[in-house]
Amino acid sequence: MLEALLWGAVAAGSLVIGGLLGVAREWPDKLIGAVLAFGAGALISAVSFDLFEEGVQQGGGLPVAIGLTAGALTYFTLDRIVEKRVPGAGTALALGALLDGIPEQAVLGIGLASGQGVSISLLAAIFVSNLPEAIGASTDLRDAGRSRPSILRLWGVVAVVCTLATVGGFGLADATSGDFKAGINGFAAGALLVMLVDSMIPDATKKAGRIAGLVTVLGFAVAAGLS
Repeated sequence: MLEALLWGAVAAGSLVIGGLLGVAREWPDKLIGAVLAFGAGALISAVSFDLFEEGVQQGGGLPVAIGLTAGALTYFTLDRIVEKRVPGAGTALALGALLDGIPEQAVLGIGLASGQGVSISLLAAIFVSNLPEAIGASTDLRDAGRSRPSILRLWGVVAVVCTLATVGGFGLADATSGDFKAGINGFAAGALLVMLVDSMIPDATKKAGRIAGLVTVLGFAVAAGLS
C-alpha cells in the first residue's frame, strides 16, 4: 500500500510541477504548443500500448469497449457542462487530467497489487503527459484571470485525487476480475482520446503551428520506446 502511495505521488506530482511552471512566468505560445504536442504523442502511445492493448489481454475486447464508451461519453458530457460555466481550453485540460488520471493511476495500483511491479512505460507516459497538460492549462487559466493560488490549489486537489486512485486500485485489485480491470483501462483510453481531439491537439496546433505534428510523433516515439 505504501509503495502504491509513493508511485501514485510520483506520477501525480508532475501535475503540481506543471502548475508551478505554468504560473511562474510567461511562456511563449510556440513552446507551450510544442510541449502540449509532445504530451499528446506520449498519451497516444499510452492509449495504444498501456491501456487498450493491456486491457484486451486482461479481459477481452468487450469490457474494454464498454469502458471506452463510458470514458468517452463521461468526458464529453462533463466537458460540455464545465465549458458552459467556465469556458476555455485550460478548464478542459484540467478536467481531462482528472478524468484520465484517476483510471490511469488506478491501473498503476492494480499492477503493483498483482505482483507485476510498476509499469515504467505507463508511469513515464503519465508523468510526461501531465506536465504539458498542467503547464498549458495553467497558462490558459491565468490568461483567463484566475489567480495563481487558485490555480495551484486546483492542481493540488487533482494530484491528491489521482494519488488516492493509485491506492484505490491497489486495494481493489484482489476483489476485482480481469473484466473490471479491462474496463478501467478502456475508460481511461476513452476519456483520453476525446480530450486529445477536443482540447489538447487543437491547442497544440494553434500555439505551435505546423511543427506540432512532428513534435507529436517525437512524443509518441519516446513513450512507445519506453513501453
